[in-house]
Amino acid sequence: MHAQGRHSPDRCVVGVRTVWRTVGDGEFFCPGCGGDRNYHRRTGRRRLVAFGVPLLPRGPVGPIVECTACRGRFAMDVLDHPTTTRFSAMLRDAVHTVALAVLAAGGTEARTVRRAAVGAVRAAGFADCSEEQLVTLIEALAADTGRLPGRYAPPPDGASRDGFDPCGTALAIELHESLEPLAPHLAPAGRESILLQGARIALADGPYRPAEREVLATVGRALLLCPEDTDRLLAAARTPS
Repeated sequence: MHAQGRHSPDRCVVGVRTVWRTVGDGEFFCPGCGGDRNYHRRTGRRRLVAFGVPLLPRGPVGPIVECTACRGRFAMDVLDHPTTTRFSAMLRDAVHTVALAVLAAGGTEARTVRRAAVGAVRAAGFADCSEEQLVTLIEALAADTGRLPGRYAPPPDGASRDGFDPCGTALAIELHESLEPLAPHLAPAGRESILLQGARIALADGPYRPAEREVLATVGRALLLCPEDTDRLLAAARTPS
């Protein structure tokens, strides 16, 4: 309850006051401002106040996140949302990893495929990306596993085998690590766009190869797309616009 006194119009007669203490800071995406801002992480203690004098403690409050610009206070889970700068970097890295994985699965011999991959990576934000850089990265990864991109050793029984070779397996791990944290922050159209970029790279030299389909199915799963939606998008990518 508040009363307006003659000399102090905002003086609290009887009420509860929270005393805040800053315990950390950083940068976050502020929902109130709609952009990246600095924040203070704060905890507080409530006290019963009478005539401006703190009396009995009423327990702890928080922690909360307070924007230093708009002074809005938010629950701690607001920090789960990446900043605009971080989101851009995550998106750029995701497209780069998808391009590498598709190239590793289908091979780098066709120039049309290399050019499609470079175009996608540049559009995502790596303006200096070149064919040579992508090929060098794949060859370096292949050297670690002892197998060239796009080449698969048959199993001992001689049966055909689809899926990742050791080089591709390493890239499959990279796909999950780069796409899964990003997917919850993307609208469905954004998730589909990343898959379609990978599909266009794979189709640049002709129909999908089995290994490319496996890579793109992994991309779809990492992006939280159901198998039916992945199949629909991969089929749509084959249809000239």
